[in-house]
Amino acid sequence: MLRPLTYPLCLWLIIGCALAPALSNDNDEITPASEAALERGLAWLAKNQGVEGSWGSSDLGLVSMGALAFMSAGHSPGRGRYVRQLDQSLEFIVSRSRPSGLLNISDAQRDMYNHGLATFVLGQAHGMATSKDRKLNRVLDEALKLIANTQCEDGGWDYRAARQHAGHDLSLAVMQAKALRSAVDSGLEVPPEVIDLAIRSVRDHYASRGGRGLPESEQQKLPGQFTYSKGGGGGTIAMAAAGVVCLQEFGQYDDWRISKNLDVIQAAIHETPRSRSRDGSMPFDAYTLYYVGQALYQVGGDTWKTNYPRLRDYLIDSQVFDAGNPGSNGAWRDHGSRGGGRVGGKDGELYATSVACFILAIPNRYLPILQEGRIESLRRK
Repeated sequence: MLRPLTYPLCLWLIIGCALAPALSNDNDEITPASEAALERGLAWLAKNQGVEGSWGSSDLGLVSMGALAFMSAGHSPGRGRYVRQLDQSLEFIVSRSRPSGLLNISDAQRDMYNHGLATFVLGQAHGMATSKDRKLNRVLDEALKLIANTQCEDGGWDYRAARQHAGHDLSLAVMQAKALRSAVDSGLEVPPEVIDLAIRSVRDHYASRGGRGLPESEQQKLPGQFTYSKGGGGGTIAMAAAGVVCLQEFGQYDDWRISKNLDVIQAAIHETPRSRSRDGSMPFDAYTLYYVGQALYQVGGDTWKTNYPRLRDYLIDSQVFDAGNPGSNGAWRDHGSRGGGRVGGKDGELYATSVACFILAIPNRYLPILQEGRIESLRRK
């Protein structure tokens, strides 16, 4: 059962808002060019949304990313210039919740991808709303219960919404981590055993170059990173960032694995070429960029200040300019500077444009998850 927190959400927002001014004085975070690019991206999302509010997509995760883009720019349920578009997308999501609480209307292999993304975004909407939306709250509560009930015995999650002996991979864990942290931001308490199991599972996805069998004290001396599978396969930039995000969301702020993965992430950013054309490409594919941006922000300090402008400026320089074509003008596409990206067509444009807008809007710190300070109640192990 998900219970209200002892300390209400407003207290965490007060803590976060007290911290935010000290973080947002850096003039390099927001520029006139980045504000203009963000506005063009939001305009593309608004013009291409369609009457159902879904952008024609059957993936609730992608629809949720569109909603997140509007909220990250300061538009909230019931308020803002894009309130109609935001409310339509949120209604599309909540009205398709299944009796089990599952938020997926696509293939069952996408159960926990779409569910994790949608639950996270609904949690952020709940935290930004100025009045109670009983339907959204009910759907959110059931969605969070499903995440807890489908956690596998080893602490991970499978693609399908079913409890099994072992979870599948880190890409699933990070989506549920963000959804669970969103619950905390929304004033709900996550069962501690769910968090403890998840932390252990995430750490099992870390591999040092000297081998996974080394004592932890020896692994700390060697390079390493988070990988897609527990066997050490799939050591991508996306997984390095996903592991950092998981540990941060679960309150493990001082885990030694964070700095190891930041080394990997920062090296990749420094190797990223500058954008040379307005082809809608991104510094990384949309999935990777989504987690890289969050990992940098969560760690903060010089890591954020040094690396964020590189991501921001790439997006500014690569955004599509085609004033005569509202179907393309202001969009990005799911294609990284060195390849990658798996979502094509309009779904790909929705995904990439939503992620790009989110990255450009991070410095505004409108989302609850970008405002809070450290939540020590999650810091158990």
